[in-house]
Amino acid sequence: MKKSLLFMSLIVSSSLMIAQQKMTPELLWKVERLSVMGIDKEGSTIFIQVKTPNIEENNFDSKYYKMPIMGGDLVEIKKDDAATTDKNTSPDGKHKLFHKEVHIEDIKGTDIYKDLGKSDVYVFSDLDIRHWDTWQDGSYNHLFYKAAGTDDDTGIDIMPNEPHHTPQRPFGGDEDYIWSPDSKNIYYVSKKLKGKAYATSTNTDIYKYNLESKTTENITEDNKGYDTNPVFSPGGALAWLQMKTDGYEADKNNIVVLNNGVKQNLTDRWDGTVNSFLWSNDGNTIYFTAPVDGTIQLFKVNYLGRKRIAPLVEQLSEGQFDVTSIIAQKDNTLLVTRTDMNHAAEIFSFNLKNKSFKELTTINQKLYNGLDLPKVEKRYVTTTDGKQMLVWVILPPNFDASKKYPTLLYAQGGPQSALSQFYSFRWNFQLMASQGYIIVAPNRRGMPGHGVEWNEAISKDWGGQVMDDYLSAIDEIAKEPYVDKDRLGAVGASYGGYSVFYLAGIHNKRFKTFISHDGVFDTRTMYGTTEELFFVNHDFGGPYWEKNNTTQKAYNEFNPIYKVSAWDTPILIIQGGKDFRVPIEQSLSAYQAAQLLGIKSKLIYFPEENHWVLKPQNALVWQHEFFKWLKETL
Repeated sequence: MKKSLLFMSLIVSSSLMIAQQKMTPELLWKVERLSVMGIDKEGSTIFIQVKTPNIEENNFDSKYYKMPIMGGDLVEIKKDDAATTDKNTSPDGKHKLFHKEVHIEDIKGTDIYKDLGKSDVYVFSDLDIRHWDTWQDGSYNHLFYKAAGTDDDTGIDIMPNEPHHTPQRPFGGDEDYIWSPDSKNIYYVSKKLKGKAYATSTNTDIYKYNLESKTTENITEDNKGYDTNPVFSPGGALAWLQMKTDGYEADKNNIVVLNNGVKQNLTDRWDGTVNSFLWSNDGNTIYFTAPVDGTIQLFKVNYLGRKRIAPLVEQLSEGQFDVTSIIAQKDNTLLVTRTDMNHAAEIFSFNLKNKSFKELTTINQKLYNGLDLPKVEKRYVTTTDGKQMLVWVILPPNFDASKKYPTLLYAQGGPQSALSQFYSFRWNFQLMASQGYIIVAPNRRGMPGHGVEWNEAISKDWGGQVMDDYLSAIDEIAKEPYVDKDRLGAVGASYGGYSVFYLAGIHNKRFKTFISHDGVFDTRTMYGTTEELFFVNHDFGGPYWEKNNTTQKAYNEFNPIYKVSAWDTPILIIQGGKDFRVPIEQSLSAYQAAQLLGIKSKLIYFPEENHWVLKPQNALVWQHEFFKWLKETL
């Protein structure tokens, strides 16, 4: 009996020891990353890819699984055994779509001067010289079709000799093209602009290519903003996502349907913006995801055909999580992926009748079961103009309100990206809180999920009300007795990095340390070197040489370089060498200024990373330097 009690005591003690683990950078980079490959033709099996970081090899290992669509055991399979429905094969089974790079223009020295094969020169005479992390080399993504069942990569180019992309660069995939239900037409997305027009516009369109006549028709010519993600309903109606304003990448995203020549905007009167969507099996409803109140939730909108009746938008789910994708519908159930600030993506089912979720995969359950998790609280703070602003407050594991904790203000990028229940492998709140920090993450002006007006309020006002929003959030939470007011920091990337640079000049000694990753430091040189000029044209009001009230604010009043004389606080600056969105001179200029001012500062430079840090070993260096800096300065 005594031996049994001792054995049970050891088990309990062991369990408690395991439960007392906290998330570390090394554990974060053991979290497996789930993605859905697709489902089979019968709609009975779902195929899954699980990627695991391989630190030693500095890449990722992949395994592949199948699972009954309504849940069950995962069975490991070979990649080639994933018998997913192939959207790229025509419905009649005769043809298959694919895309590849095609050389269209001679830009590289080796193309222009055939006898100078060792030259490494680029020769440009127009804009669109680089995008995201790649220089323009004269090649373009083109869409082809070929006879089904053939293995080679030859076929008919539906855009012969066109200097345009399908799929779109840098992030487009086969969601940019689709067959018509009768297999007679191919619908695809392209921005058929060139040079300066390409760099200053968001005007992508959806084109219809007819196989018999080999002619192309622009079906969204009337819209001057983004038109993306074309998908047919079971009944043959075509839906896509549409933004109205040319040059405004964060405009309200609507669902538009074309049926028998009639276009209908299903979400125009709804005060929100759509992330992604799925047709219902009967074609009478579109399910979609959208940000709302600091989360991403499921919605639906009815489709009544050509009837001129206002569509009804209804929110279906509610909770402290993000629905990150809708995979499929099975009877009265939706298959989705879901995250929250403490858990990476897993597959869930959502019952459309009782509005309940059921978790179908648990690939990281063992890891999370061994962790003490932070507590995520939803707070509301009154802003300086009397608005109610949602603020996420993430408390360390085993939080003790009688203690005082160092606290970080997190500044989100975008600037119009939702600060929701996302799970990041770099800006990971679970990891930050587990190192003993409270995180204050405000849904400041500019974030979707709080109405279109709130979302648009940051454009042309980068250093205005939003800075008051940040300070309102940290000042309010700092009133709590468990916040150490002498140990406050501010951290962020991209626009969040800009926010850090700007706050460093106006914070009035609130903060003890700053961390800026790929942040905008000088709005003038940002305009002169960034690649998507439509973004700065919209958010800054135009180029710096135009003299009007909006541009003068953007390039003077809201320019962090004019706040540098007030810098007095340690700052860590991080930069990717292949970041062409916020190019390297931004961080180098900020670091040089800090050094010359005698401010404690450090520069972390990743030559081969872009706006993000993607390689496992670099990511671990990022995490260790991040927390080393906080330990030194906070």
